[in-house]
Amino acid sequence: MFGYVCVHKPELKIKDYEVYRGVYCSLCKTLGKEYSVFARFILNYDCTFLSLFIMSESDTCAGFKEGRCAFNPLKKCSYAQNAQEALSKGAALTVISSYYKLLDNIADGSFLKKTGFTLLRPFFALMHNKAKKNFPQYETAVKNMFTSQLMCEKDESIFLDKAAEPTAKMLQAVFEIEGENERERKVLSQFGYHLGRWIYLMDAAADIEEDRKKKNFNPFLVKYKNATVIDNDEVDATISQSLFLLTKAYELIDIKRFRDILDNIIYQGLPLKQRKILYPERKS
Repeated sequence: MFGYVCVHKPELKIKDYEVYRGVYCSLCKTLGKEYSVFARFILNYDCTFLSLFIMSESDTCAGFKEGRCAFNPLKKCSYAQNAQEALSKGAALTVISSYYKLLDNIADGSFLKKTGFTLLRPFFALMHNKAKKNFPQYETAVKNMFTSQLMCEKDESIFLDKAAEPTAKMLQAVFEIEGENERERKVLSQFGYHLGRWIYLMDAAADIEEDRKKKNFNPFLVKYKNATVIDNDEVDATISQSLFLLTKAYELIDIKRFRDILDNIIYQGLPLKQRKILYPERKS
């Protein structure tokens, strides 16, 4: 996961931001409890969003309770009560996706980076084995994404939609699981698919110049291979298509709680992140 799915803090009410931070801290605590203290270091906003989203579709969360941060005992944190399923799912996806990201870094990194990541692999493997045992559906989704992505990167004529497909299908599978009936599964399937496509294209757009210098695979470099300068407006239009479609799917989802926070993420956080990546010189 890439950390692009987060709130726009200035437009969020203080009480809602405290809830969001509470979910973030709760996921951090769950990673440490279920996997290891080292798992806390791979905490990200994308999987925080997953946990928050799952919590929003049920009435099981019984509020938040104050506690102390495991890293800084002087700091107070809020922890979600009776929301363990949502937090365990977010933690498992964090671990599984981080493990396959590590494998990708080993495959594509420089000699020094490969050596460093290879040394880390046994620690990640222990956490990964537990996560895939507890949530085999997540393991299948992420593993399929990883395998398909490797094949895409070997195709010199790959087009954008095809390159984004593995990540799109991975999140499609993750969100579809949460549907309780056929209608919900269809809506969540579309939401997850376009969110995954948006995340992948955002990450590719952020890495265009770095990938050009290092001669790494990037779907935008493949599409505009003869261009010395890529038109950000065209890239923006491509990514905005997925943003529009995921927004339309989101509007059909039955959100039972935390709507203000989720609305902030979908309608403000995602567009703002997109503008910052594509037009860093502009003031938001």
